[in-house]
Amino acid sequence: MGAAAAACKMAAPTRPRSKMAPPTGGRRSPVPKMAALLAPSCWRAGSKMAALRSVRLALGGVRFYNARPLRRRLGGVYRPDPENPRTPPWQLTAAYEAKVYGRHGSASGVDPAGLWPSPEKLREMEAEEKAWYPSLREMQERLDAKEQRAEAKRRAREEHIASQMAKMPEMIANWLREKEERKSKEREEKERRQMLLAEARERFGYNLDHRSAQFQEMVQEMEKARKKEAKLQKKQRREEALAKKAMQSAPVASLPDKEGEVVATEASHQVT
Repeated sequence: MGAAAAACKMAAPTRPRSKMAPPTGGRRSPVPKMAALLAPSCWRAGSKMAALRSVRLALGGVRFYNARPLRRRLGGVYRPDPENPRTPPWQLTAAYEAKVYGRHGSASGVDPAGLWPSPEKLREMEAEEKAWYPSLREMQERLDAKEQRAEAKRRAREEHIASQMAKMPEMIANWLREKEERKSKEREEKERRQMLLAEARERFGYNLDHRSAQFQEMVQEMEKARKKEAKLQKKQRREEALAKKAMQSAPVASLPDKEGEVVATEASHQVT
């Protein structure tokens, strides 16, 4: 302890106080604990580096570190002992035996005949395969049916496109006609609105907005008058048609009387 105190006393005035760098690898070194046990006077003085130096001098330059553990190199093939109670249960299964045989082959000492499933297990596996996994023929039939559906869908689409393209000129003509009819209706509606606005200006003496209540009332009155006039015209046309029909049926009704008179005169002449 005297040598450590002397080393601490020699290092204290010359070396400034500094922080100790952490050791590599993220592990703490036991040197500070040894320094605290061997050189408490240095820790009281506050010189950690001097304490570490004194510990190294006292121990003869020993380096503290944790050695890496050695690898376990097992020779041969590991075979679990079924009589050992510490053997895991999964190492005693047939799946583990198959795994060992697949890894080491015949060197594992596993009998491959024992890895083959029993007849009952084989029948169970076949039934499960039939239930959950389709056969090659079924898969081929499904694939053929899928391709046929896709081909039929493609042909139907191509036929539809061809038929629509054949109708394209007619559709364009119909669209142009509808467009022209729509424009003509818009023009007629605009002209009708202008005519109604002009009539409203003549009736009221000032311009009216087509959204005002007075304009709407005037339009309703004119609509009623138009409907009434159309009804009267329809009634008049019906009366004219009835009169014309009656006039056409009058000569036809008089023909039988004349024929009767002719027949009567002829009969009288024969009697005389």
